[in-house]
Amino acid sequence: MSILDNLFTLNLTTFILILVIVFIFARGVVIIQPYQQGLTIRLGTYTGRMNPGFRWIVPFITEVIKLDLRTQVIDVPSQEVITKDNSPTNVDAIIYVRVMDPEKAYFEVAAYKAATVALAQTSLRGIIGDMELDEVLYNRDLINNKLRDMLDRETDQWGVKVERVEIKEVDPIGAVKKAMTEQTSAERERRAAILRADGEKRAAILS
Repeated sequence: MSILDNLFTLNLTTFILILVIVFIFARGVVIIQPYQQGLTIRLGTYTGRMNPGFRWIVPFITEVIKLDLRTQVIDVPSQEVITKDNSPTNVDAIIYVRVMDPEKAYFEVAAYKAATVALAQTSLRGIIGDMELDEVLYNRDLINNKLRDMLDRETDQWGVKVERVEIKEVDPIGAVKKAMTEQTSAERERRAAILRADGEKRAAILS
């Protein structure tokens, strides 16, 4: 083998080695955003938190779980609930949550968002089930506060804080909604009749 062949082989080997080193280094690069917290797991063992910034880990054997620490909005899908006076009603809500303890939020519950939604739906059915329809319609703040306190108490074990709860819509369904519409229409007609009678009375006095 000539000297040129040896140099070519050496250069090729060096080039491949450099590529491997660059690849390994690149695989170990981790960037944690300012609003995130990283959790490092090496060979199945939790090794600690990783703060925001440019970080490097041992690739292939280390996993980094990134958790968002900002307030997040979770939508609670509409569901049918039965009030204390047996009125079926569709109710949905919005929950504002924030991860306070990243370790608990990841290790204590499989998916804290889905778990919070399921818990909110169950709690909402219980709260509204103890109230009559009129109370539900005119006491949203009470429902919001009750639901927030119940959720916050339960999600604390997951390292998650429920900051706020808002009931988006309370929509009676079927015959209940029809009856409410008819009642509202009748009330309007009654008020209109009173106003007409009052106007006719004043006109008669002035004439």
